[in-house]
Amino acid sequence: MNPVLWTPRPERANASTMAKFERFVEEKQGVTFANYNEMWEWSVTDLGAFWAAIWDFFNVRASEPYEKILATRTMPGAQWCPGAMLNYADNILSHAEGREDHPAIVSFSETLGRKELSWGELRAQVASVAHHLKGMGVTQGDRVVAVLPNTEAALIAFLATVSLGAAWSLCAPDMGHVAILDRFKQIAPKVFIAQDGYTHMGKTIDRREVLAEITSHLPSVAQFITLPVVGDIPEGHVSWDSLLHDDVPFSPTQVPFDQPLWIVYSSGTTGNPKPIVHGHGGVILEAAKQSLHHDITRDDRFCWLTSSGWIMWNAQWMALGQGATVCLFDGAPNHPDMLTLWRFAADEKLTYLGAGAAFFAGCLKAGITPREDVDLSNLRSLGSTGSPLSSDAYEWIYRDVKADLWLAPISGGTDLAGAFVLGHPGMPVRAGEMQCRALGNAVRAYDPEGRELIGEVGELVCTEPLPSMPLFFWGDDDGSRLFESYYDTYPGIWRHGDWISIDESGASVIYGRSDATINRKGLRLGSAEIYQAVEGLDDILDSLVVDLEFLGRDSFMPLFIVPSKGVPFDDALKDKVNDAIRKGVSARFIPNEIIEVKEIPRTLSGKKLEVPVKKLLLEGDPERVVNRDSMANPDSFDFFIAYANARATT
Repeated sequence: MNPVLWTPRPERANASTMAKFERFVEEKQGVTFANYNEMWEWSVTDLGAFWAAIWDFFNVRASEPYEKILATRTMPGAQWCPGAMLNYADNILSHAEGREDHPAIVSFSETLGRKELSWGELRAQVASVAHHLKGMGVTQGDRVVAVLPNTEAALIAFLATVSLGAAWSLCAPDMGHVAILDRFKQIAPKVFIAQDGYTHMGKTIDRREVLAEITSHLPSVAQFITLPVVGDIPEGHVSWDSLLHDDVPFSPTQVPFDQPLWIVYSSGTTGNPKPIVHGHGGVILEAAKQSLHHDITRDDRFCWLTSSGWIMWNAQWMALGQGATVCLFDGAPNHPDMLTLWRFAADEKLTYLGAGAAFFAGCLKAGITPREDVDLSNLRSLGSTGSPLSSDAYEWIYRDVKADLWLAPISGGTDLAGAFVLGHPGMPVRAGEMQCRALGNAVRAYDPEGRELIGEVGELVCTEPLPSMPLFFWGDDDGSRLFESYYDTYPGIWRHGDWISIDESGASVIYGRSDATINRKGLRLGSAEIYQAVEGLDDILDSLVVDLEFLGRDSFMPLFIVPSKGVPFDDALKDKVNDAIRKGVSARFIPNEIIEVKEIPRTLSGKKLEVPVKKLLLEGDPERVVNRDSMANPDSFDFFIAYANARATT
């Protein structure tokens, strides 16, 4: 068993929201638990009682109650809370009542500086923008999309959109125009909102040409709204600032529990990014439950370092939903140095700070010691996600950040807008482990035959439905794409695509992706988008990319290419490939190495052998990672065996 790095004081554990919830369940339902594992077992067995307790404990605001908490207990196709009428924005902004002058949002932007909004100001600006969107013809079921950074404008636009019953979708400003169009074209938006540029590491990035290219390919858009920072408002566009100041009441539309709330994207190895639709009610319940595991209250000042293109942008509103002040950081955390975010935490008196595991690994490698350089006396909790956090990073945090600190890494995903495994404010923290499985999440490790594993690495699965699981994929009318994404390996059981081990205590370790998804510092992308950029070049005949993320190792992403006939493999070609990825996808997905191969290994049906190559390069047995009889070109695998052997000796 790994060493204990921190143990909560009894008074902190007993005062936590988790402890209060446990006492609430005992009082209201007469159920008692000897330990957390008993409570978890109850939560994944009696789903109706558990989720009803979450609804009641958090006083979910609804104009009409649900008829039954779980009407259909199947996967896929679970039906949650039929009859309920509510609105996500209504539940968030209910915290303005009686607290109009209390800070709701602090936004620090390298582009725009620092801004603070009270709960009253936030509600008023959301109401004003909603009023204007309604005047533009936005109604329930429409889509509003945006290319905005992680600032208050994105939050205001999001809450205004969903308050009308329309669905929201967001892309980060640093994404390439092809990647953005591959997302937004699928959902036919009515309104498009964008900031025309931004500042990154002291450099101004002008996005006007890219945005013009995007807007020219979105014929469904009836109105364009621009937040200008580098230029003037384009002709025919509306200024963002002009939408903020109308004095109108906040009147959210009441919608069914499963009304689409937002559309987020998770990519596969073929085809366009998957447009995942989550519902108002499911996200309200999942976020409320997550707050137990983060121990968030209205007294907290919360920040999660996130891009607006990461699901953590959506997840951070979990804290806002508990009345906490959310502090947004829109800038490079390593500019001018790796202490930048820690200085922000000190200046804003953060009580909770979260970031991708890659950030903490970068701090460790930079040799910084935040506890000596900044005042972190207010910081009580630290979160991490996106990729596995190594034991070395755990130890660095307790040695060089703060000794009396609750470190609670989590792992979940875009797909369910939540976490499977995460923290518990009443449990000890052990190096390299996540403390527990989430309440309500029937998380297990399976072997290839569907047998549960204890203390061994297996596929992360979820054996019971969750209210925040996807309602559907946009445009996936027969549900086949959703089924293939999660349910085709173990019928009726969600397979997530991560390697996990779970011990007898319920503590877990995530080892990385078990599928071909690319994970760069917590930002996930399907290989199809890289192929589209690379193979769109006349110089490239074929390509294959894998991400070799695995616990305890630096992320390494090699790209294998087959140049077209007569094209030399040289630095000029590599630069052209990198530039295509930078413009078409994002600079975040530039490969660590580009390697020339004669051919890409494929199955008899023509699919690229990404997962077998990944397993091989993670030191898998060449005889076991692939069945050569199922390959169209079995000899092509020999190069990758040689490459793997060469890597193993360096």
